Amino acid sequence: MSSYRKDLINAIMERDPAARSAIEVRLLYPGYKALMAHRRANWCFNHNLKFLARWISERAKRKTGIEIHPAAKIGRGVLIDHGMGVVIGETAEVGDGCTIYQGVTLGGTGKDTGKRHPTIGKNVLIGSGAKVLGPFKVGDNARIAAGAVVLNPVPENATAVGVPARVVRIAGQKPTCELDQIHYTDPVSQELCRLQAEIDELQKEIESRNKEDKS
Repeated sequence: MSSYRKDLINAIMERDPAARSAIEVRLLYPGYKALMAHRRANWCFNHNLKFLARWISERAKRKTGIEIHPAAKIGRGVLIDHGMGVVIGETAEVGDGCTIYQGVTLGGTGKDTGKRHPTIGKNVLIGSGAKVLGPFKVGDNARIAAGAVVLNPVPENATAVGVPARVVRIAGQKPTCELDQIHYTDPVSQELCRLQAEIDELQKEIESRNKEDKS
């Protein structure tokens, strides 16, 4: 078994609680099949067999529902979980250890030429339905919330939430709950809470001064 195949199976077994055996992963998991097909397609593309590369990728798309351009660069130990509707564009790059859920698009905006798609760092989690659009970098250990639309760079160890996505730093530490797509810190809620706290403090100060004036 090749080291790439082994890393891929291990990633799925470690991060997908539904995976029961390596043979089940090899025979039944669409994310595994799509990435193995992409490895062949990418080799063909890099050896100027572009028609064959595209044929392999289109065949894999029909079988798995996952579309990866043959020229895209995919690292080791990547998990595409469920995977239906995932689209990864021609100049996209995905780092080692990333987790990508269904409905994710790593695409372009239609305004750029050359490098048109995002570069995803290592150990990044991209939640279901998220869209990352444009030729920018998403830093290592970042998290993209489900349904987010990311149009600007995301720093390392940060979370991007919302439409358009806003970024929250996480104290320079790798998130501890790697597969949690629910408990994200919403920067809008944080700001509203901060403003409410300031209003409460001002209200208390006004009431205190009113009491002093009356006395």
